[in-house]
Amino acid sequence: MKIGKNTVPRTSICTSDEHTIVVRGHDLCQDLIGQVSFSDYFFLLLTGRKPDAAATAVLDATLVAIAEHGLVPSVQASRMTYAAAPDALQGAVAAGILGCGSVILGASETAGRLFVQVAARVDAGEPLEAAAQAAIRELKEQRRAIPGYGHPLHKAEDPRVARLVAVAEQAGADMRYVRIARALEAVIPAITGKELRMNVSAAIPAVLLGVGFPVQSLRGVPILARTAGLIAHLAEEAEVPSGFALSYQATRELQYDGQVPDGFEARAD
Repeated sequence: MKIGKNTVPRTSICTSDEHTIVVRGHDLCQDLIGQVSFSDYFFLLLTGRKPDAAATAVLDATLVAIAEHGLVPSVQASRMTYAAAPDALQGAVAAGILGCGSVILGASETAGRLFVQVAARVDAGEPLEAAAQAAIRELKEQRRAIPGYGHPLHKAEDPRVARLVAVAEQAGADMRYVRIARALEAVIPAITGKELRMNVSAAIPAVLLGVGFPVQSLRGVPILARTAGLIAHLAEEAEVPSGFALSYQATRELQYDGQVPDGFEARAD
């Protein structure tokens, strides 16, 4: 059974011989190590081209914005895994990343695809406001959440949004997708009856798409950023353990509401 039509594996990312390692057409040792930052290297690996100044500024800003977010579920999973298996740092990091989905870390990609859909409507001749209204109505009819809008804590404004937009604007990025994101924000209340403001998961694709970042790789940005944050949490876990404390707190609040055999007496704590 074959997936796809290719029978020969191919890559344009990397090759090497006895003396030289080539990455995206560049000599790794002579052209890249010590010459480019990691975020620039990430952009090169992903797209095959070195970023311009705007792309560098925007990518750096998004990675900083999303790397750390406290003891969210992915971090708790990572710290508890490390507490149980301190010899497997990679497993603990993986435990935190595996939860990347529509609720945690994955909304940037979903929001980005929404922005691209609206952009396609506009390119076809539809006014921006009408395109935004149609997109939100479609999500409402399908009873789907609006990705990148609303936040449990930052009700009035996610402070990261304004800062990321300012960085992109100052760097000279294309602001088209920021305008699309704002247009969606503007029509949400009348259609849904809710005041939902942009959160960081909308700001990230809005600014990244404007510097040529591929929409299909948007989820990789929070994954890469959060990996750094998880490693920091695991370094702290090694010195100031919290993994078992998190488990204990969950157990302490646990209420069993299932059936029990005759004669069973619940533990009195």
